[in-house]
Amino acid sequence: MSFLWHDWAGYIGVVLVLLAFLLLQARKLHGNGLVFQLMNVLGAVGVMLSLLFGSFNTSAFVMQLAWLLIGIYGIANSARVRRELRDVERKIHS
Repeated sequence: MSFLWHDWAGYIGVVLVLLAFLLLQARKLHGNGLVFQLMNVLGAVGVMLSLLFGSFNTSAFVMQLAWLLIGIYGIANSARVRRELRDVERKIHS
């Protein structure tokens, strides 16, 4: 059995998503942290690539698309919260 680049992308994606979840459960990462969100986003992209260029499965692709969008939302939301906290700190110190 030979592995093509999209197979590797899928396996790496799965490892990233599962590792992110394991580290969250072990309290090594925070659910709203950038590392956790990036692991999920990159993992979803990897799995989506394996589905697009390998054996396509609609339900798995929809799940990964949702995972990707939720991760992007988490990154954007965390950035907004950090920006708001910086603004509050600047007002306090001004």
